[in-house]
Amino acid sequence: MDLQLSGKTALVSGASAGIGRAIARALAAEGVQLAVVARRRALLETLQDEVGAKLVIIECDFMNEQAPGTIADAALAGLGGVDILVNNAGGSRKFKLDTGEAQWDEAMTLNFTRQRQLTHRLLEQMMARKWGRIISITGKSEPEGLNGAFCAKAAMHSWSKGLSREVGKHGITVNCIPPGRIISEQILRNYSPEFRKWQSEHEIPVGEYGQPEDLANLAVFLASPRARYITGAVIPVDGGLRKYQF
Repeated sequence: MDLQLSGKTALVSGASAGIGRAIARALAAEGVQLAVVARRRALLETLQDEVGAKLVIIECDFMNEQAPGTIADAALAGLGGVDILVNNAGGSRKFKLDTGEAQWDEAMTLNFTRQRQLTHRLLEQMMARKWGRIISITGKSEPEGLNGAFCAKAAMHSWSKGLSREVGKHGITVNCIPPGRIISEQILRNYSPEFRKWQSEHEIPVGEYGQPEDLANLAVFLASPRARYITGAVIPVDGGLRKYQF
């Protein structure tokens, strides 16, 4: 299928590794011009070598208060405009009952506030062109306990749905993809090989953890003109791990 993406432009955050890197590679393969953001510039430079195309490389810490403006300005200057925004930066934050306000603030800022701020900085130029795609990589809605990232991702789902109703008339779609167990640095760090084997056999219907490319395939489709009638959706890529119906 021709996804009609050649010549489009995209900004991908958290693009140095894992899911974000896979999405950037997949978009580049479709002829999309890319701006990529992460803290580790060296990894973004190796990504540029992988895709064989010049990227707008933006080294930035999302926790910096100036990050949304810095990233948006650099992407617009380098690409001339941003058609597709992939919000992928973030990280799990498992908390205890006595976790303090500073940690909660950090979790919400990293996993919700910065994505919202960056999106709103890019909306006006999308609306001016009557076309845009906003795709946010979020998280599951079945928290096992207190986790600041889960709370922030729930906010992302609610905000994305509301935003989709405001900007649909401008040709802009807004969707979320909650990953299941997708192999990444964080997954390998947090879950032992023994647990991953047990969970694959007992809790994941397809019988294995996913690869970043499994999620990237959906993200690239949602970024395309082919997905013009899909908006306000939360579409898990989890091998059937989640038990809820929708």
